[in-house]
Amino acid sequence: MAKTDSTPTRYKLHVKKGDTVQVIAGSDKGKVGEVLQTLPKTSKIVVKGVNIRTKHVKPQQEGESGQIVSSEAPIHSSNVMLYSEKQKVASRVCYTFDADGRKVRMLKKTGETID
Repeated sequence: MAKTDSTPTRYKLHVKKGDTVQVIAGSDKGKVGEVLQTLPKTSKIVVKGVNIRTKHVKPQQEGESGQIVSSEAPIHSSNVMLYSEKQKVASRVCYTFDADGRKVRMLKKTGETID
């Protein structure tokens, strides 16, 4: 048997940090939020207000009280679509060239350019 390469593959995501997206699958389906972080190695993203997880933190010092911390956990990038604030609709993304010849992302439903 041939030995397989164990290096992780970098995937190109259709969303970037700062994009507005709508969740299309999972328990948070329908929620709209901003992308806070992208994780290209695992094809996951962190969206503001989506997939909230609570963590119970023990006290670190004597006399300090413990606390419950809420934070966003990553979700798979295939579970979100780019969202247009103007038209209030989610859409797939396509790549076109603008007047200057630069490659830009465009929403298929609205024709709105993102970059």
